[in-house]
Formats: sequence, C-alpha cells, structure tokens
Amino acid sequence: MDEKLREQIGSIIGDVPDLTIATVRPDGFPQATTVSYANDGLTIYFMTAADGQKALNIARNDKVSLAIDRPYRNWDEIESLSMGARATIVSDPEEFEKAGQLLMAKFPQAEEHAPPEEIELAIVRIEPAVISLIDYRKGFGHTERVEV
Repeated sequence: MDEKLREQIGSIIGDVPDLTIATVRPDGFPQATTVSYANDGLTIYFMTAADGQKALNIARNDKVSLAIDRPYRNWDEIESLSMGARATIVSDPEEFEKAGQLLMAKFPQAEEHAPPEEIELAIVRIEPAVISLIDYRKGFGHTERVEV
C-alpha cells in the first residue's frame, strides 16, 4: 500500500470515534450497528456483549463490512472509508488487556458506564482485507481501492 494512502487511512481510523459495522445475521441479511472503537494501526477493536447479536454473528461468519466517516459540512469535504474485513472475538488475555487499554485511553468515560457484572464483555478485533478510501476533496466520487 502506498505510504501516503496508508497515512490518510490511518488518520481517518485514528481520528474518528465511531464506525458502522455490518455483520451477517443467521438469515443472511446484513445487520449494521454503530460502535465506538479504538485502533492499533489498521487493526480496529470494539467491545460488545459476549452474547449480543454482533458477537454471535461474528462467531458464525467472520466477514464484516464497515464505514468510517469524518464529519463534513458539504460534499466537497467528504473523506471517509469503507472496509471489507475479518472480525474475531479476542481470546488471548494479553491482547484483550491491550485492546481494553486502547479503548479506555480513547474513551475514559467508559469507566462511568460499566455494564452490570452479570454481562460478559467481548472485544472484537477487525483486520482489513480491502479498503475503499473516499475523498471528495479530490473530486466528486473520488475513490481509491486498496488491498491490505
């Protein structure tokens, strides 16, 4: 991947607090949900209920799509990305701890909103396979596709 594109993609991923992720439901329909996330380079992490629909969908089918959009006032400012990726429930304790620290550093207010103890949490790791970088600042509809 071109270094300039990697930097732009990394900047979008690093700067924006939320993404919309689509997982595959048991009936084959996509389910899109907005989540807050943290990242380590191009690797993305988010937390969810271990028995929630997103986690169950990912356990059945690890293919996901997502979109991350920078805020914009008009179409000439659109800068975003969409991604086809593989998602995995983190099982390694060290990675779970590291991802949890990344999430807490980005969202320190999360501590005030801890779920009840009876809710088991899962951390999901997302690894990109293909990224479409959308940058209308370079012209209406300008998109660059990058395989990772």
